[in-house]
Amino acid sequence: MYSVTQRINDVKQPTGGYLNPAKLHVKKEDDGMTLHEQENIHPSIIGLAVDYLSRYLLTADAEKAFDISLKGMQIAIHLKIIDEKERKNLFEPLNPALDDLTIINACKICSFDVWYRNFRMARMAKPYTEINPDQETIENIRIMVKRAESFFKKYGPVLSDGFTFEHDGYSDLVTAGDGDYLTETTLWDFKVSKKKPTSKHTLQILMYWIMGQHSGKKEFENIKNIGIFNPRLNTVYQIAVTEIPASVITEIEEYVICY
Repeated sequence: MYSVTQRINDVKQPTGGYLNPAKLHVKKEDDGMTLHEQENIHPSIIGLAVDYLSRYLLTADAEKAFDISLKGMQIAIHLKIIDEKERKNLFEPLNPALDDLTIINACKICSFDVWYRNFRMARMAKPYTEINPDQETIENIRIMVKRAESFFKKYGPVLSDGFTFEHDGYSDLVTAGDGDYLTETTLWDFKVSKKKPTSKHTLQILMYWIMGQHSGKKEFENIKNIGIFNPRLNTVYQIAVTEIPASVITEIEEYVICY
């Protein structure tokens, strides 16, 4: 049994990918801001912090925004990696003003995602006490979250975030996976990579769309486009599903997801 991302890593795609990233329509946003070149914590933690802080600004609900991290924390609490008092000390200072302490604590909180998503790797991950973003990293995260906020104002409103595909969207092979954001007609995924989208990224969002259609959930009925927003590059990548050959969608359904 696989999660969406695990399945993507296991699949051999055709040349260029099932959905060639070159087919995406690209729009560069411009806020006049430049990110610092150096960051001192792992890119995966930065990506999660940007994503979850963006959700926090949308919902004003820290526990909802950091839901996966919280689930990981509960496992870590059970294993005495952290206690309940420390958990509260990390969450209580979170502030939508995005002060330094909020960003530092968000990074520490995000480090617990691995306890829920990939338990085998969790014990090899750096302890949360050693995750201390420096000033340049903090400023980069703040800029990217602000870019996400601007993105939502332009392309939103967001109707759903952190969505899943119970029950019929999953298969016997692909049993887990959660998407980022749904607006009225578009399924969005956030990437904070320094590089342009890859075929793995486009397969991921296309799988999410297909799984949404199979799920039978009403929120997916009007989704006609899939897109990626990269707040690091401040760039939007988007394509209408009607531009993707039906044969590609069928092959993903039958070979990748295995309905």
